[in-house]
Amino acid sequence: MTDLTNLGVREIRDGIANGEFTAREVASQFNAAVEAAAALNTFIVTTPEKALEAADATDAARAAGKPLGRMGGVPIGMKDLFCTHGTQTTAASHILEGFVPQYESTVSANLWNAGAGMLGKLNLDQFAMGSSNETSFFGPAKSPWRKEGSNMALTAGGSSGGSSSAVAARLCPAATGTDTGGSIRQPAAVTGIVGIKPTYGRCSRWGVVAFASSLDQAGPMARSVEDCAIMLGAMAGYDPKDSTSLDMPVPDWEAALDADLKGKKVGIPREYRMEGTPQDILDSWKQGEEWLKDAGAEIVEISLPHTKYALPAYYIIAPAEASSNLARYDGVRYGLRDLPEGSGLQDMYAATRADGFGDEVKRRILIGTYVLSAGFYDAYYTQAQKIRTLVAQDFEKAWGECDVILAPTTPNAAFGLGEMQSDPLAMYLNDVFAVPASLAGLPAMSVPAGLNSDGLPLGLQIVGKPFDEQGVLNAGLAIERRASFEEKPEKWW
Repeated sequence: MTDLTNLGVREIRDGIANGEFTAREVASQFNAAVEAAAALNTFIVTTPEKALEAADATDAARAAGKPLGRMGGVPIGMKDLFCTHGTQTTAASHILEGFVPQYESTVSANLWNAGAGMLGKLNLDQFAMGSSNETSFFGPAKSPWRKEGSNMALTAGGSSGGSSSAVAARLCPAATGTDTGGSIRQPAAVTGIVGIKPTYGRCSRWGVVAFASSLDQAGPMARSVEDCAIMLGAMAGYDPKDSTSLDMPVPDWEAALDADLKGKKVGIPREYRMEGTPQDILDSWKQGEEWLKDAGAEIVEISLPHTKYALPAYYIIAPAEASSNLARYDGVRYGLRDLPEGSGLQDMYAATRADGFGDEVKRRILIGTYVLSAGFYDAYYTQAQKIRTLVAQDFEKAWGECDVILAPTTPNAAFGLGEMQSDPLAMYLNDVFAVPASLAGLPAMSVPAGLNSDGLPLGLQIVGKPFDEQGVLNAGLAIERRASFEEKPEKWW
């Protein structure tokens, strides 16, 4: 039989609908691939029975002549930040180890209703805080890629490192991710896959373990722009349980995909040409301009003058919100409880949090608590919010000159595990190109652009106007067709 694990979302969905193979055959092959890839450490929990259960429901619906859903028969990976009824959800933290939700997140429920099945819960940076998946309590997910001539273990990016690694390694055709400051786009770029962060509010945050509530946004990760469009259509939608949810119809992004950019203007922000950016990143960016020109677009230079302040503002706002959100983990109601003998309530709080949170999470809680404290709130948090407004206004002005913006996704290709762990500031710089769009709540996606001189993937980023996921997807499709990125990692696991 054909190796069905090489197929994408549309090919699987349409193949099942046309009777070329069954959903159970698809789920069985992906279950086997997941089981054989333990060395990648992509999954925290595997759920082969759930994948088969959903597959059997799809096959039964087809046999009965019933219509199949948008994701009918497609098995996916679920980032372990989404609460899944009856299946452990940990946010990759010891403090939530063993927590089994009695409810389903809106995004995962939407996907199951669309016919998708769950292969398991994917690894991530603890509470989605990180750019390398190294802050996970369960150890880092590893990239399936290797540098030419080297066996060094590489990062799959973060925080959605398990998702990016699993999709790139053909362990699932697609996976969910979340993006607070680049956590879908950066891992997609370093593993050679596609990932889109939609407009803030497009996908419900209900049932997603919170990091920074004004920034967190769910999105799909897959191997093609078309597959991301299909999956985003299944994930998105208004949810009255989320006060930040957009009350507007979900367009049919898949049906409206069009790589012809005639009449469109693509902005190139001059402030993104940062000193020290590797030449292969700059060359890839220049190549992206040529591809979009070839698709009919006009290239224009734009200015986003407050770009240099975006990253420091983000690393004040996000930790501030995290320190508030993570206060609920106290050992009282659920998750870890560390109660030293003869201790009181305050001792239990302290011991539980000391044992349950990892170093990076503690660092961000401390930063967040500090910038929100009396005497520092105005000096740090209020100033950061003002910068956020200025960053959003920069984009608003830019939309008068262009339809989408083209930039690199990351300042570097995948780096070795352990290379940046001792320097948090160097790690934070991985988000330098991704954070501005997050602060402004804009749709943005990463598309593979080719390989660098070490044989590692590089990504290009498209940023669009609010609610214009279609414009972002179309520009991404234009790049995808011209890049013709067919490379995949050689199997070593």
